[in-house]
Amino acid sequence: MDLAREVFLPATPSRCEVRMSAPTPDAPKPLLAGRRRLAPHISVYVFIVVPLLALVAAVPLAWGWGLLHWWDLALAGGWYVVTILGVTIGFHRYFTHGAFRAKRWLRITLAVVGSMAVQGPILHWVSDHRRHHAFADREGDPHSPWAFGSTPLALARGFWHAHMGWVFERDLTNQQRFVPDLLADRDIRTVHRLFGPLTIATLLLPALMGLLIAGTWWGALTAFFWAGLVRVAFLHHVTWSVNSICHLVGERPFRSRDKAANFWPLALLSMGESWHNLHHADPTCARHGVQRGQIDISARLIWVFEKLGWVSHVRWPTPRRLARLASSG
Repeated sequence: MDLAREVFLPATPSRCEVRMSAPTPDAPKPLLAGRRRLAPHISVYVFIVVPLLALVAAVPLAWGWGLLHWWDLALAGGWYVVTILGVTIGFHRYFTHGAFRAKRWLRITLAVVGSMAVQGPILHWVSDHRRHHAFADREGDPHSPWAFGSTPLALARGFWHAHMGWVFERDLTNQQRFVPDLLADRDIRTVHRLFGPLTIATLLLPALMGLLIAGTWWGALTAFFWAGLVRVAFLHHVTWSVNSICHLVGERPFRSRDKAANFWPLALLSMGESWHNLHHADPTCARHGVQRGQIDISARLIWVFEKLGWVSHVRWPTPRRLARLASSG
């Protein structure tokens, strides 16, 4: 395992930078820090499998039985946009990579809303993703589709592993090594501990809204199904597709140390995350879609936050840096 070039990307309000650490005589902290306990591990299966079953059942329920109303679609769409942006802007570009600095209230809001995407507690999510960048598509990467080789059979196995198989593994990424900045933040530790209640809230609040709109318990049930379970499952698979598809196929106009690529069909659904090549070439950049026609909704919202004075020190791409990254490819 090559530890000579590890990406460490703190996201504290006072520091947003990339450090490329040189080898030192002191051994680095281990990658892993034990295994997930049985009860949380069972909950992983529950919160992955149950929404997935709902997603599978969605088509016959919608068209076969007509169990889909306008408010179900509106609530599902609204909750999808809000919670996936909590991941793309909050968990990813801010907490993992420090692409900007945020006021405390926005920092907490991003942590809460990102948690409501049900992709795991914030400290686990950020630890795993910083580890992914430190060892992208090499030994140590928690979800590379190239982990088992490059033959068709190995890539099929790798696709499953990168897409969702890795989520079911019990090994925990070492938070002391990858997120010491977040461990030192009391607000973030509190949001991390509240992951269970926030998961319940992200499922029940749409049901409550359905009850208020429809005025019936049936309206609450269908909103729970569509805007709760189906929305969570759909969001999971869009996010996981960036891990799997965007490391297998697509264009690579910028130089990176791995196989990260752009996959345009996912751009809108992923809020710009599928412009993955530039992200791996320049991880702290606040904008991923930098070429003509590359829509990046997450970057646009960060721009709005900046204009409102809610964020500062945004790491926008510069023509000179983009040219250097492109010319090195």
